[in-house]
Amino acid sequence: MVALLLVLVVLMPLPLNGAPAAGDAQAPRSQGPAPQPPRAATPAPAFFTSKLTPAELRDKQAVLDTAYGTIVLDLLADAAPNHVALFITRAREGAYDGTTFHRVISMGIVQGGDPLSKDPAQAARYGTGGLRQLRFEPNAEKHTRGTVSAVLVPGERDSAGSQFFICVTDQPALDGQYTVFARVVEGIQVAQKISTAAANGNVPTERIVIRSVTIRDKPAPAPDPFSIESVAELAKMRVQLETSMGNITVELFPDKAPNHVRQFLRLVAAGVYDGTTFHRVVPGFMIQGGWVPTRREPLDERQERFVRTLQPEFNDTVHELGTLSMARGADPASASDSFFIVLDRTPGLDRQYTAFGRVTAGLDVVRKIESSPVDGEKPVGRVEVVRATVVK
Repeated sequence: MVALLLVLVVLMPLPLNGAPAAGDAQAPRSQGPAPQPPRAATPAPAFFTSKLTPAELRDKQAVLDTAYGTIVLDLLADAAPNHVALFITRAREGAYDGTTFHRVISMGIVQGGDPLSKDPAQAARYGTGGLRQLRFEPNAEKHTRGTVSAVLVPGERDSAGSQFFICVTDQPALDGQYTVFARVVEGIQVAQKISTAAANGNVPTERIVIRSVTIRDKPAPAPDPFSIESVAELAKMRVQLETSMGNITVELFPDKAPNHVRQFLRLVAAGVYDGTTFHRVVPGFMIQGGWVPTRREPLDERQERFVRTLQPEFNDTVHELGTLSMARGADPASASDSFFIVLDRTPGLDRQYTAFGRVTAGLDVVRKIESSPVDGEKPVGRVEVVRATVVK
């Protein structure tokens, strides 16, 4: 899988007036106004009480229509029922419509949901609204990429409300410190783009508006692409690899390795191979590509779901010039995404690796890749799969 940049979100407390403690610029927080003269103690908050039944909370999603694109959240009612109930209630009231992502940390987190952010005139107070409505709900959810958690007032564990933050990369330092109540299932790249928006400090220089938040039932799982086609239908399909050195076309052998063929087609159609490289070249032996860590951009949620390990389907296809086979580690059941094209007859690979196709056009391109300058087995220049497509 793609190695993600870790942006550590430091947990130094921040005063409510927004002046950072020494060494801190990272923790999800409220941003307050300038210090005010002392005043009477704030009365104890009236915590939110859900009027929704457990059945009304389960299997719900939130669809965030933002200025940068759509983000879909799975709401985790079993992990944080009160947080989910408040989010659903406020969304149905339209409380999030017209608010903004008012705080961004590049490749770290994005923060939004403050009702004050509907009003540009209140910009100095963004980050202080909609808080102190919920008690902390501890759970075992981790702050991995796509986690959605509730913002807290520094030093006040029971101070969550409508404000939330989305982790664009893993943030393990936050585990157990903030209540996780949702996860991004579509649109993590939208959140990533928001995190890298131009900012003054951590404040975006433009209004990144949440146009609306809609609550819907979680859709029933759809069958995986290429899961119902017959062997005969699959055999008619071809895959074209558009590389930086030219095009390669392969036919597939679903009668020999049906599960490998289905997964390969699935990864191609989902764009998993786009922007990957031929990262290993051994003249006279093979060229290897399709390894997800070589991809220019991280996979989105849908693409990640399709990258799965495969049980071997060793067969009688021989490994010779043009044979398409699946790479694996020491475990025969460790193949998933990376494939290789054989450059010469290699009997030692037969029935040890799953052959599932053959080059039908572009062997000259294969030979050009074979001739690439290498440092050991790594090409000196980037030999890229620009795009892979299914040709029916």
